Amino acid sequence: MKSWFKSGAPWIWLNGGAVAICMLMVIGLLGLIAVRGFGHFWPTAVAEVVVTEQDGSRRVILGERVRSQTIPAAVAKDAGYFVPEGTELMTRWLFKQGNRDQTGRDFIWETEVGMAAVEYPDNAFTVERREWGNFYGYPVRLTLDGQIIDAEAPEFQQALKTSVERSITLHDDIKAIERRRIGRINTDIEALRLDQRRLDLADPSADVREAEEARILLRSTELNAEYGELRDELDQLYASTTRDILTMRMASGDDVDLSLATVVRVTAPNAMSLPTKMVQYMVRLGEFLSEDPREANTEGGIFPAIFGTITMVFVMTIIVTPFGIFAAIYLREYARQGTMTRIIRISVYNLAGVPSIVYGVFGLGFFVYFLGGNIDRMFYEASLPAPTFGTPGLFWASLTLALLTLPIVIVSTEEGLARIPSTIRQGSLALGATKAETLWKVIVPLATPAMMTGMILAIARAAGEVAPLMLVGVVKLAPTLPIDGIAPFIHLERKIMHLGFHIYDVGFQSPNVEAARPLVYATALILVLLIVILNLTAISIRNHLRERYRSASD
Repeated sequence: MKSWFKSGAPWIWLNGGAVAICMLMVIGLLGLIAVRGFGHFWPTAVAEVVVTEQDGSRRVILGERVRSQTIPAAVAKDAGYFVPEGTELMTRWLFKQGNRDQTGRDFIWETEVGMAAVEYPDNAFTVERREWGNFYGYPVRLTLDGQIIDAEAPEFQQALKTSVERSITLHDDIKAIERRRIGRINTDIEALRLDQRRLDLADPSADVREAEEARILLRSTELNAEYGELRDELDQLYASTTRDILTMRMASGDDVDLSLATVVRVTAPNAMSLPTKMVQYMVRLGEFLSEDPREANTEGGIFPAIFGTITMVFVMTIIVTPFGIFAAIYLREYARQGTMTRIIRISVYNLAGVPSIVYGVFGLGFFVYFLGGNIDRMFYEASLPAPTFGTPGLFWASLTLALLTLPIVIVSTEEGLARIPSTIRQGSLALGATKAETLWKVIVPLATPAMMTGMILAIARAAGEVAPLMLVGVVKLAPTLPIDGIAPFIHLERKIMHLGFHIYDVGFQSPNVEAARPLVYATALILVLLIVILNLTAISIRNHLRERYRSASD
């Protein structure tokens, strides 16, 4: 036994077991997030259950069975449930009954007492809407521009599918006009207003003022005429969206008219085959990754958050890389290794441990209010008092994260430079190269993998930060992306959405916690996958550079 311990084998097994446990924990966490999150997009069967009350009355519940919960009888009695004598434990079920505009709430708990067997009728429909969440019921009729098609008619399903597709197309056309074409007109009108404001501030000669005002008036007239045409086109599209009505019957027996203009999808999940459900699952997952959020971020997609996160990480990387690398090169290669250099190096190490919210407060006070305010007074005076850069935005968020991750890049680069043998430097100098040539043509290329390691760590931390971003540019919902087709195409002053903040907002600020729960898991998994993809990309670049310079040195 002693010889076995002296051989070091127990420590090898201990390390291997620790690695295995860590891997199991990571895989288990990702599996839990994936199952809880991505299971949300699978078409869930619509259950119908009859509940008999104490007085003999009957009530029908129609919706999705979410989960069950076993509670003590005392807790159930305190919650107002009927508890039979001698019962110690009770099971209750959470149903997503939808129809929030009719019932006032999406979810309802029901105990197994008085609950009949659960049925899954084939004619139960799930109507996904842009407002008020899902609607569950039975189709009664479809009204198409005054023409009524009964639900039992053979052409009902095809007519409903065609009408829903038409409504979605009209909605996309309206959205394109409002966001792109009218958005461009609004941008041009705002630019003309600023031109007039600059003219008033500059107070030029009478001839210059007259010519400039004539140009502004002519362009304003053209834009107003173009806006009037788009307004008429929008009115026609809005009028077209109100012609189709789907009448649904609730579990209570009441009929409700649903305008297809607000409908995203109509499905009968109980009648779907497995291949159809798989296709529907992929469609919903694709919409989640490519659409904008709606219903206070509890419905819809997360594309603006994905786009904002990637854009912010790229801008942050562009900022932090040169500053971090140049600072490390100076500290290692040029600065005199004395007391002041040691103090600076220790300060850099300590900055890596400062809480991120401190960086957020600093970014808000220095970058946003001081730098941004001065930039507005110097270059955007015509826009004041409305701020341009004197308000949180993409650039300030990226700059704050660059400051946050700067110590990581400096330390990693310094370590890479320190690991290069002094014989390489001496050999280069002996061959006649200058110190600068030795540094940039020999030392820096060999230290590139270490620089990439610092970037990997910086990207991983920046992509997952939330606290500082809440102060310097990330918002709950950003109406426009920071990159679009309007000059100058990249708008660093705009606010953005971020996956980390989106998780916080949906998980803790949502008015509908149960509806938001699956989206929290799904968004968290997307954030983890995004960080993994960014890191794998940087790692592959680092490995390529390492092999390249290793073969060159050989």
